[in-house]
Amino acid sequence: MKNIVLIGIMGCGKTTLSRMLGEKLNRPVIDIDEFIRLLKEANEKYHQTIPEMFEVSETYFRNNETAGCKDVSDLNGHIISTGGGVVLRPENIKYLKQNGIIIYIDRPIDNILTDVQVT
Repeated sequence: MKNIVLIGIMGCGKTTLSRMLGEKLNRPVIDIDEFIRLLKEANEKYHQTIPEMFEVSETYFRNNETAGCKDVSDLNGHIISTGGGVVLRPENIKYLKQNGIIIYIDRPIDNILTDVQVT
């Protein structure tokens, strides 16, 4: 069973929609950023938090994100929510397409901005 992979800009609703789809379709949900964090906590593969990776450099984080895309491409039947920057590297999309259907969440920026709580 293929994965369903949600892509789109930050704040477009990927995480919310992935949870809703997971519940409706009775499929496990994976957020790639959360996946990297959980592996870090288990001392597997990733040994830094995402903010720590960005402190090294964005390239360093993106390399880890690509590794995460490769790892989740081996899964079957999951709903996968990606980070907004996952599309910056064509190889990420290649990995995610190996066993997944990519769905682009296209939401007008004005709607995203009205949902954001500014503190």
